[in-house]
Amino acid sequence: MENYDYLIKLLALGDSAVGKTSFLNQYTNHIFHTNFVSTVGIDFFEKRLVYKSPHHEFGRGQRLLLQLWDTAGQERFRSLTTAFYRDAMGFLLFYDVTNEASFLNVRDWLAQLSVHSYCENPDFVLCANKVDLEDIRTISTSDGKQLADELGAPYVETSAATGLNVEIAVNTLLDLLMDRIQHSTELQLANGVVQGIRFGENASKTPGQRCFC
Repeated sequence: MENYDYLIKLLALGDSAVGKTSFLNQYTNHIFHTNFVSTVGIDFFEKRLVYKSPHHEFGRGQRLLLQLWDTAGQERFRSLTTAFYRDAMGFLLFYDVTNEASFLNVRDWLAQLSVHSYCENPDFVLCANKVDLEDIRTISTSDGKQLADELGAPYVETSAATGLNVEIAVNTLLDLLMDRIQHSTELQLANGVVQGIRFGENASKTPGQRCFC
């Protein structure tokens, strides 16, 4: 018997060197490595926790097994990493506040996500990473919030180096996923059947809506 109630797969996206690996390492192991090693293909992290959101009653107290997939940001690995999109339930979309190009590329990543994920409007959180580097910051908080508002996503400023808001970013995404699961369950109960929430290639897509698969 598995010792968890929900298995939740999350995927980290964004340009190379925005801090995805460092973020996931900080979240799962509370470790930050100063030496940068670019991810080749896909890396994998895992964490167990009890869902204790103060904002969301549904699922509270449930045991979660999180599988966090770290994707390479380089273009040459794009065909490999997109194969993992459909199996993920939620996404952490990163840019580096000291790197304008990574900010401008957020829309490109979201376009890829819309094509390859389980539905056209998947749940994701926009993470403005490396906010500890205030002296060389080029993307302001207001610019980040404006983009998040345009994309209809929560915005969280994070630092993998200090751990600032790392857990908050993941918990924000988990709240979105619990909303989806709750809505899906309620719809199925109303129809007299509960089959569980569906993600992946067989999940339905509803244009213009965050789908409840």
